[in-house]
Amino acid sequence: MKRFLLLISFLAIVKIFAQQLTGSPLETRQQIKTNSLIEIAKSYLETPYAAHTLDKWEHEKLTIRTDSVDCVTFVEYVLAQAFSSSFEENLKKIRYRNGIIDGYTSRLHYISDWIENGIYMKFIQDITAIHSSDSVMLSLSYMSSHPQLYRQLSESHSNIQKIIEYERRLTGKSVYILPKSKLPSTGLPWINDGDIIAITSNQKGLDIAHIGFAYYINGYLHLLHASSSLGKVVVSTHPLTYMLKKNKSWSGIRVMRILNNE
Repeated sequence: MKRFLLLISFLAIVKIFAQQLTGSPLETRQQIKTNSLIEIAKSYLETPYAAHTLDKWEHEKLTIRTDSVDCVTFVEYVLAQAFSSSFEENLKKIRYRNGIIDGYTSRLHYISDWIENGIYMKFIQDITAIHSSDSVMLSLSYMSSHPQLYRQLSESHSNIQKIIEYERRLTGKSVYILPKSKLPSTGLPWINDGDIIAITSNQKGLDIAHIGFAYYINGYLHLLHASSSLGKVVVSTHPLTYMLKKNKSWSGIRVMRILNNE
């Protein structure tokens, strides 16, 4: 009997030790997913930057241009590829409200709307809401007050009215952010490689100015992103904190994490 109890105790210790080495099954799967996402994102390095690739058509349709990306489409393509099911179906769920294409305004133009949809569709999680106590109240009006910048708005009063409705729906909502003054150059323990970094803006009527992926190099947090100034997908030369401090209109970050959908 003593030998049997000793054997059970030994097996329990071995199991605990193995879990400490490899992590729980969920943690292991999530790490595999994160590693896969980073590798997919890095495969886009040097891909040319191109704005308005989704706005070429008279009628809204699912556009796939992985040969040229902007900061948002880059993130969308990487996420769509990171999930194991259909790339096109994933992309529709990521890019369009409730995954349904119903004209220009069904596309999630404001990143706060994009994030809210991603949480609702259960493919991303708002990590900032868990770890940061700082929040801001959304006040959105940029698109409706600058319709000349968007062909589908400048040519359609109906689209402007629909955009105004979505802006009003989002305005007044409180979201958690990490102010740039609280982000060290080495990042934070709760920001992981592959997390989505949405850079918040203090520009009137706008919520998010830029988006990319967290990527650590030699212990410093960098941004893997599609850069308009460099004209391609790159890993930032300097840590993310340097980028934030350099741009006065960038106020902080929101951090999202891909959820394991397998």
